[in-house]
Amino acid sequence: MRRLAVLVLVGALAASAACAPRTIAVPVVTTPRFPEFIQPTIPTELAGSDAAVAHTRSWAFLQAGDLKNAEREVAIALRLSSSFYPADASAGYIDLAQKDLPAALSHFARALERDPAYVPALVGQGQTFLALNRDEDAVAAFEAAIARDNSLIDVQRQVEVLRFRGLERNLSAARDAAREGRSDEAVAAYRAALASSPDSAFLYRELGAIERQRGELAAALEHLRRALDLDPTDASTLTEIGDVLEAQGDLTGALASYEQALAIDPSASIAGRRDALSARAELARLPEDYRAIGAAPQLTRGALAALIGVRLRPVLEGRQRDVGVITDVRAHWAEPWILPVVGTGVMEAFANHTFQPGAVVRRVDLAQAVSRLLARLAATTSAGASDWQNARGRFPDMTAGHVAYPAASAAVASGVMLPAADGSFQPSRAVTGEEAIAAIERLQSLANLPVRRAIERR
Repeated sequence: MRRLAVLVLVGALAASAACAPRTIAVPVVTTPRFPEFIQPTIPTELAGSDAAVAHTRSWAFLQAGDLKNAEREVAIALRLSSSFYPADASAGYIDLAQKDLPAALSHFARALERDPAYVPALVGQGQTFLALNRDEDAVAAFEAAIARDNSLIDVQRQVEVLRFRGLERNLSAARDAAREGRSDEAVAAYRAALASSPDSAFLYRELGAIERQRGELAAALEHLRRALDLDPTDASTLTEIGDVLEAQGDLTGALASYEQALAIDPSASIAGRRDALSARAELARLPEDYRAIGAAPQLTRGALAALIGVRLRPVLEGRQRDVGVITDVRAHWAEPWILPVVGTGVMEAFANHTFQPGAVVRRVDLAQAVSRLLARLAATTSAGASDWQNARGRFPDMTAGHVAYPAASAAVASGVMLPAADGSFQPSRAVTGEEAIAAIERLQSLANLPVRRAIERR
């Protein structure tokens, strides 16, 4: 009987051994199959448990490329302890290796529920987002991991690549939208680009330019000044700031900005902006009557004197003759220019010591003034001067014996004044403000003076 009992016991043990699960040897990994995966570390309070052992085995199988056994071991770890969150992170990496991205996100999320700052789960989550082409989410996850562990050099480099890729994508979208007039989309894309690269001066400059075009001047100025802080040598930013300040009516600030831009880049484009604004600032300081010359249907003598005095001041420089007393210009808005114009002989006072600044200027009157200005130019330039002075034009409505014929001939020959379509001079026709401005601008060109167009209201 005793022998029979022993045999039964031995048989039972043999049967039990046959039914037990076979232990699979853990592989020795020398070359990890997934070197970009971060091994889920085991916190001190969870170390030494059976779940920790199964978890460690699962990671070895994963890096050996044996995903089936990796899944089996991680399932054992989670069955032993559902709160063992490193195993959830390992499960997420196994899902990621199998391209089951939704399942991977689910497992990483479970691990992060237990420890929101768990670096292996954050990195795995970022890699999964990257596989889903969710670059912004990937960057957020990677940055959270780097904030906890700044030794993740490869992850930092990946973030830099993603930022650059996102910047290129957003910048391209912004410029396309701006070019096609979709300003709302352009602004949104520029802001997204700045989120990826907050220290890029050119992004602030281009965003500011779009905002200026949209009339959002305060926002534009803020972003442009931020661009200038980042790059003080950018003439384009200074020019844009000048444009915004000009639109806001700060002519002094705008001029200063244009001057700074010119000091960096002496381009014709910036100089043109500066000159146009200088003319506008100069115009703002002039009387309203002067600014209304361009719209005048009939030019007055006072207005003509003012045009000559403002536009051709260098031509008037030199010795002045004594004009005596002119009785009717005191307190007239054009007085500051009437006296020097009369003093040079370009325009004359009448014998009764009046100038009659309100009298209408006829074509012959303008021709006389133009002829005298041409004579002054002849002293400083030889280009065409003799031809102007000796010209003998043919006008069907003016004979060579007319007192203003030489002046009319010189004015037309120089191109300062134009005859009518039929060749007539129309000596008695009243001169409009627009016509007078055009003649003065031609004189400015002949005198090699900068022509600031639209200085008077047209």
